Amino acid sequence: MIDGREMLLMFRSEHDQGSVAMRNIAIIPARSGSKGLKDKNIKLLAGKPMIAYTIEAAKEAGIFDCIHVSTDSGEYARIAKEFGADVPFLRSDVLSGDTAGSWDVVRWVMEQYAKLGQEFDCVTLLQPTSPLRTGVDIQNAYRVMQEKQADAVVAVCEMEHSPLWSNTLPENGNMNGFLDRVANIGRQKLPDYYRINGAVYMLKTSLLEQAETALYREGTYAYQMPKERSVDIDDAFDFAIAEAIMNKYGL
Repeated sequence: MIDGREMLLMFRSEHDQGSVAMRNIAIIPARSGSKGLKDKNIKLLAGKPMIAYTIEAAKEAGIFDCIHVSTDSGEYARIAKEFGADVPFLRSDVLSGDTAGSWDVVRWVMEQYAKLGQEFDCVTLLQPTSPLRTGVDIQNAYRVMQEKQADAVVAVCEMEHSPLWSNTLPENGNMNGFLDRVANIGRQKLPDYYRINGAVYMLKTSLLEQAETALYREGTYAYQMPKERSVDIDDAFDFAIAEAIMNKYGL
């Protein structure tokens, strides 16, 4: 069986020929305590803690020098290490509350690794709430990064319904003019719309200080994922959908 390090070497041998290989880190944010679904990051999904699927996908991708789980919980850290993640330190209390932003967490993690003498060229944020994302998805996002010589890559999927079929409602619920935007457009002629699915955010570390804006400007490209692997779990309903998809498609 090929382990993660061998996969990393094989992937780089195939894709980084003639260039200096980038050092890549995956950061999986998994604080304890969730209001929408209690302890969702370690809740058993098809027999495994939900966070395990993201760790395993990162390992299967074969592109990372380090796979770090950022958590404030010793129990979460233990589970993350059991599935092969690196957790040399716990998240600070300041970044463990509801108001902490993901990129604030990423920047803090990178500072801690720098103190340990480890520097990286590319950082990939992998939310554990996207357990259906695969190692191949991460590989393909990295290929987009290389082929486009991109600053960043963000995963998206096609929207289930065009937003042109939606509108706001007045307080009295009157639907006058609700579909004016599509009144003279056939359904088949409507443009395709895409949404950010939360599964992969890949960014050059040189742009990390500007991450919130750097992700959505020239130099950033989309990696398109199928809808069935784009479930983002916030509550019990999303969790049930993910479990049903896993059972149907054998993911």
